[in-house]
Amino acid sequence: MVDVLSTSGKKAGSVELDESYFGIEPNVAVMAQVVTAQLAARRAGTQATKTRAEVRGGGAKPWAQKGTGRARAGSSSSPIWRGGGVALGPRPRSYAQKTPKKMVRLALRSALSDRAAEGKVLVVDSWDWDVPKTKDAKAALAALGATGRVLVVLNDGDGVAARSFRNLPEVQLINARELNAYDVLVNDVIVFTKDNLPSSAPAATEEAAK
Repeated sequence: MVDVLSTSGKKAGSVELDESYFGIEPNVAVMAQVVTAQLAARRAGTQATKTRAEVRGGGAKPWAQKGTGRARAGSSSSPIWRGGGVALGPRPRSYAQKTPKKMVRLALRSALSDRAAEGKVLVVDSWDWDVPKTKDAKAALAALGATGRVLVVLNDGDGVAARSFRNLPEVQLINARELNAYDVLVNDVIVFTKDNLPSSAPAATEEAAK
């Protein structure tokens, strides 16, 4: 059970955190694997070097095969020549790793449970601002007691809140649909609203209806 707070820091009720998201034993190994895969997928993979077939020149034999006293050479594009191609150099590739969806979900639940165990999960009633103001956003975080790096989870309709928070360097904004283990772990405090607090209740209701 955690308090639901208003933007002024006053208690506006309470809500029960879903144990399946905020009360499990964090699986460190799964979190590490999923975060590694997520960071690997961000790599551009565009690094490349030219092979001997791609460098300029090298079409003519530099000198005669015999009689010069020098080592034989067939092309100046050879990797042993200055300005020649690169042997076994990097080529464009994808660093993406296939990660089972169950592992991704478990990593997110583990990360949320870790933050909840530390008391770093805050719930706000709503972001009830009519116009975007960075000053109001900063005051709200101070009233909530959110210090350090803060991850603010927003809904599609929270445009005013998004514009209010976006100029604060210590705040990261994320849509509730895009919540992931890495962004939870790199931030100190996670701020939800009552509407986007993760819960398995709807799924359970749907299963019961079947």
